[in-house]
Amino acid sequence: ITEGKTIKRMGNMTLMKSLHALLLAFSLQTGMLPSVALQSGWGSSPASSLRMSSEVTVFGGGGFAGSRVCKLLVAQGASVTSISKSGTVPKWCKDEPWTKEMEWKSADLLSVEEYSLDEVVGSPDAIVSCVGVVGTDRNVLLKGNGDANVAAFNSAKRGGKLKRAVYISVGSEVDACKENWLPEFFQGYFEGKILAEKAALDAVGGDEKKLCLVKPSFIYGGSEFGLFPPRVNYEYGSAVEELLFFPPFKALADITPGLIKVALRPPVCVDSVAAACAKAATDDSGVLPTLDGTEEINGYSGQPKSTGLTDALEWGKEKAIEFYDWAKVEVPKAVDAIQAKVDETKK
Repeated sequence: ITEGKTIKRMGNMTLMKSLHALLLAFSLQTGMLPSVALQSGWGSSPASSLRMSSEVTVFGGGGFAGSRVCKLLVAQGASVTSISKSGTVPKWCKDEPWTKEMEWKSADLLSVEEYSLDEVVGSPDAIVSCVGVVGTDRNVLLKGNGDANVAAFNSAKRGGKLKRAVYISVGSEVDACKENWLPEFFQGYFEGKILAEKAALDAVGGDEKKLCLVKPSFIYGGSEFGLFPPRVNYEYGSAVEELLFFPPFKALADITPGLIKVALRPPVCVDSVAAACAKAATDDSGVLPTLDGTEEINGYSGQPKSTGLTDALEWGKEKAIEFYDWAKVEVPKAVDAIQAKVDETKK
């Protein structure tokens, strides 16, 4: 920062990477570790300071789930680039410091030329696609969920050094409803998801071990309710998730068909989806999982059990106690005041 003006992120990252490479070469040649290398912010330990951070591109990084993936990746020390249609920072996090530690780029995946998209995407080590649309137009659903993702994964593949791919798809139990439970236009949604999954696998050379599919049913989170896309806030969603994990509801969901089954399955918090995506994007174990449903997503991401229902009941209990304590004092006062008025009227 110079006189209140921040150096452009791209130039800053290039400078830092060049400096880091020089420091690494110096240390290898001399056997010495310059102290500045330990202070450069590339990791929390000397070993990580000498290792270049992973370059991760998040398609749809300006969206509901994508922006939270970006936040977690930045916290992990990755070099993060968000690519979205607007290229802007979402409102919910526009004032948070981490948004200044990554790049926000713009590209319309359905109209941009390949060479232009390749310039924007570059050569990431890993990609996460959170791109998807909902609606009632079959063609829009096919393009928004299929063609857009195909363009994204193909461009990342052309970058030449892609090691891992992560894609937020759709739960298998939701997919099972496409034949008899959903309107015909929804076929475009599922067809698009299939195209995207194939493109994601192709991007990593057909190696399923390098692809993580995150397959939720219903995602909740944030502070607002919404219809398009359908969404409920943290408090409500967390309470429903905790409730539907109770054994009676699980047993009932196991034996019911179609959308009834889906409705009885616990929704998943957007933070858990984002954590799973961020973990997979930087997971160098060599084997990435397919995470189908809330339980598997929560297990991989390490998301603690939801306590929304318990919290709501506890809140209600606290308020009931507060009301009782208030009533013990105020109700007798009110009774005395009314009795005084009655006596005064009689006189």
